[in-house]
Amino acid sequence: MESIGIGDIQKNTALLSNLTESLEIVDKRRKCTVAIVHPVKKINITSKLAGKYKKKISAKPLTTKQLNKAKEQVMLAAMEEKYGLTD
Repeated sequence: MESIGIGDIQKNTALLSNLTESLEIVDKRRKCTVAIVHPVKKINITSKLAGKYKKKISAKPLTTKQLNKAKEQVMLAAMEEKYGLTD
């Protein structure tokens, strides 16, 4: 387990996102342990979805063009609902 000061984390927050082992955060002035941070296992949540949502997961991811089109449709629907706009 590595020990690191609070100031070091403030200077370089990437330390927390790239953890491979446990990290002990220490207050160097008071010389006491503030926290112990453990790395998180990254899992794919889409494989764990159940019921009606499992069918909505496409086999291949959306392209940028498809994503932009979907965003535009949702934005138009929201504007129609809020402002009563029609084409």
